Parts: sequence; structure tokens; C-alpha cells
Amino acid sequence: MSDSVAHRQLAPEPEEAFGLDAAFVDEIAALLRADNRVRVKELVTDLHYADMADLLERLDSQDRQLLIETVRDNFNADVLPELAEAVRDQVMEALGFEDFAAALSQLDSDDAVYVASKLSASEREQIAARMPQEARLSIEQGLAYGENSAGRLMQREFVAVPNYWTVGETIDYMRSGQALPEKFYAVFVVDPRNRPQGMVELSRLLRAKRPERMKDLFDQDVEPVALDMDREDVAFFVKQRNLVSVPVIDKSGRLVGQITIDDIVDVIDEEAEDDILKLAGVRNSEVSSLYNAIISTANSRFPWLAVNLATAFLASGVVGMFEHSIEKLAALAVLLPIVAGMGGNAGTQTLATAVRALATRELDGSNAWRVMSRELFVGMINGLLFAAIVGVIAYFWFDDQLLAIAIASAMFITLTVAGLSGIVIPYALQKFGADPAASGGVFLTTVTDVVGFFSFLGLATLILL
Repeated sequence: MSDSVAHRQLAPEPEEAFGLDAAFVDEIAALLRADNRVRVKELVTDLHYADMADLLERLDSQDRQLLIETVRDNFNADVLPELAEAVRDQVMEALGFEDFAAALSQLDSDDAVYVASKLSASEREQIAARMPQEARLSIEQGLAYGENSAGRLMQREFVAVPNYWTVGETIDYMRSGQALPEKFYAVFVVDPRNRPQGMVELSRLLRAKRPERMKDLFDQDVEPVALDMDREDVAFFVKQRNLVSVPVIDKSGRLVGQITIDDIVDVIDEEAEDDILKLAGVRNSEVSSLYNAIISTANSRFPWLAVNLATAFLASGVVGMFEHSIEKLAALAVLLPIVAGMGGNAGTQTLATAVRALATRELDGSNAWRVMSRELFVGMINGLLFAAIVGVIAYFWFDDQLLAIAIASAMFITLTVAGLSGIVIPYALQKFGADPAASGGVFLTTVTDVVGFFSFLGLATLILL
């Protein structure tokens, strides 16, 4: 291990205990441009594949090409699933179809299917033609399942033994190294028809005596998941049962694969990231937008901005209804953003909580009314508190008691409606089959703006004018 790599791994900076520091990336880029490939190899040879992927993403396209050429002979295939899609395309172009196909063949089946799913149809055809038949068939079978299904997520390599085997026979079988996955956490126990009866975690297996039968050890509470089960449902099941591995069965009940905890972590991370992006009006395809072309990124963001523009005109139309009131009392224009801003922020807080609760299934039909009532009262309490604060400030600012009453009343109404809307809108959207994370923010902003503007300007018109 080189001194540089050893220093970064053994004595990292407190703020960057993991991953790469900027100085290391700059050093690699400088060495690549100086054509010092020997030194580059020394520095990157011992990098973890996740760090290598990070390095490739942080280099510009020219340096990325040079780095791939430098490590081509010892390229770690495990880097591929870790890369952003746009960067992976550049790596494929740099490696060429032959070397990319060879790397893809080295991956576990679930990782290979994941990478292949991100390629275009023509690229998959070119890659498949250069892969061994077994690896090619495994990828084709994986891609035949739904994009978000357990079949697409599962790993085809697993360890399964007959229920009549002993612990000793099982251990001897695993030591023989016959078709074992690179990493596994449990042994599945199957009947003569290859249907899973249970699972024995390795920790329990290693504690058992050699003569004990596997049928006496397996955990019968581990239920298999179907090939077509949604991956979010699989992640929820694994989380609820605290499992490290779960068997996957086909329609006849036969064991065909396993889903391990590392894949579940990826699912949870991707789904959370997807919801966060949708809340901001950004599509999931933009996860790698840092590496995408400017025009394609701008085009992908345009639709939601257009929707927001339409709703902004709707809110402006409400303001326009009270144009004469604003002309007569300039203070209304000064205070108007306060009401709308507070309503939007309060609603967004509730919306974020609701989307998370829906995703984790903490919010459903059984407790929806109770949760809605809770958020209504929370909105009313905050509405009363901020109504008092804003009313006092407005009174001393403009020396107008009626104006203070108008904005205080509008603040109470807006925060109450915002709290209720933040829970009702995402729940209703999910009931109608829409994605609350993707569209909830647009509807919520419209409601809070319209209610805030209308309540304040309407009350001010009635009370003051």
C-alpha cells in the first residue's frame, strides 16, 4: 500500500472520515495530465471499489478517460453498480463493449441485472453478444421481471440444502466451494421439491453440533417473497422482521433466489432519494444530473417549473381581485408575503412528515382520521401563536389596530388550513393512485397561497375598507 493511500485510510480527517478528500482527487488529476500512469496505479490499486467510483465521478470526462485507460487491465467490476448512470456510460465507452462485457460477467447476478437495466436496448444487445452464455441468460431472465419487482432485485446465487442434511454435511458442502455466492448470510433449507421450509443464519449454524439435522435448526417464521412482489414491499418486510436475507420463490413455490440486506439498504436509499427529489419537483432520472448535458437537464426540469408557473398565475389572480384594496392601503402589499410564506412553510413541514409516513406505512386508512385531526390541531395551535406575534408586530409597525386584527386572523386561518392540507393532499393523492411526493408540493403551494392571499386581502377589505 502506498504512503498516500495508507495515510488516507488510517488517519482520515475528522470531517472526511470516509471516502476521498479533494487533495487526493486533484493529485490524481494532475498525475493523469502529466502522463504519470505508474504513480496513478500505485495510488488507486488499493482503493475500495466505492471510492474508485467516487473518484471516477469527481474527475472531468478527459481525466476519467485517462484513468480508465490506466486501470483497464485491473478494472474492478464492482465499480460499475456504484457509478451514476451518465458516468457509467462514459466508462463503458472508454472500456469498449468487449471489456465492459467481461466486467459485467464478473458481477453477482443482481448487480449485473441492475447495470444492464440502465443500458439502452442497442447497448445491451452489443454487450450480450460478447458475454458467456450463462451470464447472458441470467441477465435476460432478470430483465424479464418488472423494474421494481423482487425478481429484478434478487440474487440468483444462494446456498440451499435438503432438510435431512446434518450441520456437518452442510459445512462440508460449503467448504467445497461448489457454486457458492461470494457473500451470503444464511443457508436455506428446502424440501425434495426445492420449496423453502426455512432459513438458518450462519451464526446459528456455526454454533450447532455437526450431527444436528438442519430441519431442527431452521427458522420457520421467515416467509418467502414472490418474484412479482414490489421491492418497496420487500424492503418493508425485511425491515419489519429484522432479516439479513430473504428467499424468493416462483409461482410454483420453488426457491429461485435470495435478496440480501445490502440490496435492501440500496432500495431504501433509492426510494428515499426519489421522494426527496420529487418533493423538489425533480425527476429520479436526474440523480446523475451533475454529469448530464446542460440542455437535457434543463429540459427535464422544465415541466414542473411550467406547472408551478400556472399555479403562480392562479395565486396572482386572487391578488388581482383585491387590486383596488391594495391601491388604497399600501400596507397590504407589505404584509402579504408574510402570510403566504408562513403558510407555505407550515404546509411543507406537514407534507414532508406525511410523505414519509406513507412511504413507511405508518399512515394508512386505519389511522388517517386520527392523524388528520392531530395535524389540524397542531396547525390551529401554531396559528394562534403566530397570529398573536404577527398581530402585535403589525400594530406597532403601522399603528393600525384593525390591520393587526386582519393579518392575525388571516395567519390563523392560513396555518390551520396549511397543517390540514399538508396531510390531506398527499393522502388523497395516494388514494387516487398518484405519487404524493411528486405532485403534493404543487397542490399544497397552490392551496396555501390562495388561502393566504384570499383570507388576508378579503378580511382587510371587509374590516378596513
